Amino acid sequence: MFKKGFQGSSKTKVKQSVQRSLRAKLVEQFPLLEPYIDEVFPKKSDLELIKAPEKVSLYAVDGEIIFFQHHDTIYPHLKLVHKFPQAFPTVQVDRGAIRFILSGAQLMCPGLTSPGARLPPPEDAIPAEKVVAINAEGKEHACMVGKLKMGTEEIKRINKGVGVETVHYLGDGLWDLGVE
Repeated sequence: MFKKGFQGSSKTKVKQSVQRSLRAKLVEQFPLLEPYIDEVFPKKSDLELIKAPEKVSLYAVDGEIIFFQHHDTIYPHLKLVHKFPQAFPTVQVDRGAIRFILSGAQLMCPGLTSPGARLPPPEDAIPAEKVVAINAEGKEHACMVGKLKMGTEEIKRINKGVGVETVHYLGDGLWDLGVE
């Protein structure tokens, strides 16, 4: 989505009523974020909306992009995932997938099921279409944010095809975007 750099077209302040609904939607989509929501998204701070190409809305607090929205789905910015890694569902890829992720490729199922990779146990399975952070084997921070194309149990069973759709990764246009 953000392979190339881009410029935000317009920047506007978001009303308090809209901010409250966004906070509620964030907590609904990412329940693990609830204990940190006041830190991530302070009630009295100014939230800015930046329009980007392809109907993407970027939301920034104090000049730092914290999340973005494409259609009805909200995605965290990787810098936010790095600050609060425990607040987002996570899967891990093996070392062999890292270079493909950093070039913007879709994440294939074998990269999630091979030795070194880690999917949640069956009782904590993540369903399809959920937003997840992708960690890499041997690395401290997440390297990608994506949307599961199939549930984690289905990934283990089928082990073929695209497992996670790449949305935002280290070094892409959004990572490099500065907000003045």
